[in-house]
Amino acid sequence: MSDSDADRTIRPETSGLNSEDPEEPESDVTESTGETVTLRIFRYDPEVESKQDAGFDTFRIPTHEGMTILDALIEARDEQDPSLTFRHSCRQGVCGSDALFINGSQRLGCKTQVSELKEPIQIEPLPHHPVVKDLVVDMDSFYERMRAVEPYFDPDDPPPDELTERYQSRENREDVKLSTRCIWCGACTSSCTIASNEDVYLGPAAINKGYRFYADEREGEDRAEERLEILQEHDGVWRCQTQFSCTNVCPQDIPLTEHIQQIKRDATKADLRFW
Repeated sequence: MSDSDADRTIRPETSGLNSEDPEEPESDVTESTGETVTLRIFRYDPEVESKQDAGFDTFRIPTHEGMTILDALIEARDEQDPSLTFRHSCRQGVCGSDALFINGSQRLGCKTQVSELKEPIQIEPLPHHPVVKDLVVDMDSFYERMRAVEPYFDPDDPPPDELTERYQSRENREDVKLSTRCIWCGACTSSCTIASNEDVYLGPAAINKGYRFYADEREGEDRAEERLEILQEHDGVWRCQTQFSCTNVCPQDIPLTEHIQQIKRDATKADLRFW
C-alpha cells in the first residue's frame, strides 16, 4: 500500500453512470459547496485480473458541509465507480462496520469529517487483516478472539424466580460503563503491533470485552476468578506492551489500556500468597 503502487484516476464521465438522468427519482442530497476533495482509495479484487495487483484509484468528489468519509465513499461508488466495495450500515457510529485506515490512522468512516483531513485523503482497509476486496477485510480472526473471552453474562447462580431482578450497584455500573461502549469495529486490534504479530494474542477489544463481565459484580466471585484466568493466560493481558495505540484510536473513547492494566494488577494480587 505504498505510494509506488499503481494509481489511476476515476472520472464521472468514464463511469457509465449519468447522475443527471431525469428519470432517476430525487433523493435527499445535501447541497454541494462547489468544492471538491481528492481521495486515494485502495483497490484490490482477486477476481478481476487487472485489479489483482493492489493499487490506488484517485477520485475527485464534490463536497458538502458536514461530509464524512463514508459520505464521500458512497458518492464515489454511486456516481463514479459502482465496483468500489466497502462496508457500512447504520451511518451513526454504532455498528462499527466502516472502520478504515484513513490518512494513516484507524477511524470510523461515518465519524470522520472530510474537512478535517489533509488532501489527498488516503483510504485503506484496516491493517493486519486479510483483504477480501478493496476496503473490505476478513474479520474472522477478530471475532474468534472476541468469542474466546466468553462475552456473555454468566452468573454463578440463577435468580430465585423469573420475576426477580439481578441488581447492580451504581458504583459498579460506573466501573463497567465505559467498557460496554465497544462496537466490535476492530480499530483498536488493528492498531496493536502485538496483535498483528501474534495471531493468538487476544488483543485490546477482546480483553476489554472480558473486563466488562469480569468487573460486573452480578456474576459472582467464582465466575470472576474463571474470567481472570482466561484473561491472564499466556496469550492474554501479559502480551500487552502498554503502547496506548488502542486507546488513541478507539472511536468510543474506551480507556482500553487502563482496563488491561487493571486486569494485570488483579491477576498479580490473585497470585500473591502470604504465609
